[in-house]
Amino acid sequence: MMRREWSDGTKLVLASILVILVAGRASAQTVTTAESPDGSFRNPLKVHGADPWLMHHDGWYYLTATTGVDVQMRKARRLGELKDAVDQVVWKDDDPCRNRDVWAPEFHRLDGGTGIGPRWYLYFTASDGREPHHRMYVAESAGDDPMGPYTFKAKLLTDPKDEFYAIDGTVLTMPDGARYFVWCGRPSTAGQGLYISRMTNPWTLTGPRVYLEVDGFGCEHVREGPVALRQDGHDRTFLIYSACGADTPDYKLGMLSIAAGDDPMDPAGWKQHTEPVFTRNDAAKVYGPGHNAFFRSPDGREDWIAYHAKTETTRGYADRSARAQKFTWNADGTPNFGKPVGTEVDVALPSGEPKPGR
Repeated sequence: MMRREWSDGTKLVLASILVILVAGRASAQTVTTAESPDGSFRNPLKVHGADPWLMHHDGWYYLTATTGVDVQMRKARRLGELKDAVDQVVWKDDDPCRNRDVWAPEFHRLDGGTGIGPRWYLYFTASDGREPHHRMYVAESAGDDPMGPYTFKAKLLTDPKDEFYAIDGTVLTMPDGARYFVWCGRPSTAGQGLYISRMTNPWTLTGPRVYLEVDGFGCEHVREGPVALRQDGHDRTFLIYSACGADTPDYKLGMLSIAAGDDPMDPAGWKQHTEPVFTRNDAAKVYGPGHNAFFRSPDGREDWIAYHAKTETTRGYADRSARAQKFTWNADGTPNFGKPVGTEVDVALPSGEPKPGR
């Protein structure tokens, strides 16, 4: 067989062609990371996206997640476009007692009863970097924009003497409008568990706190990340929470529920659902799905869950990414989250989204 020798000039031309082909292929891949022409996207929406809070408001999707040092938010008109959206810092504190371990930010649009109309309240965990000094804090927006600007409002007093660890706080609003704060705190027979307290306004808790005994489904420690859910037209309220260690592949979602006429401050009113409602999907290489949020499609016809999940079975926090998928409802009125989908699955976009470029 004849051996072909290439001149230096020919080698240079071939190398240039190869670079162009590779760059073109990479460019094509970049275009399809956000959305495909068929109107779908692939998870994740944010690679480093632990404890995601995702909402749709006034034509925009907003996504935030734990950074540890500040609160960053990205926004996009279409869900898949969140993948390439730029994070903006919307809250960063200079106070050394609360500018470390900034975790699990949540944004809630609430009326504070001051006559100025609704504002956005940013609830977040923070500490001075020492265990167990984590506490819950809230900042208030200057206007009706989730992006802020924000000013510090209060430290939430989750126990009378401010003695105990408190993280992952959320707002629960019952059908009658009564508002409660639910968080992960100590002490707890499970290491750290769920507590609930009444709210007099978005920045003040009142009365005693009550411990909610919930199932860990075989995990000895950790019940955290509570978030409320209610189907339109139904009175039963669900409290979805995360169980097991967030650094493990067995992190999962459990569920409590309560009827409209029952008192959320009475643990007897809460019904424990005996099986986890969202767990690892080994076949799809999705591990440790949990710490979720809920949002509606732009036309209000679909319910969606946002959550983080791991890509590896080994213990660790670094591989948690933010994801989203649609869910449905069972005949008995309970949510059906299905299985977490893999990162190679095309997920149809939420209904009612604007066309690209709008």
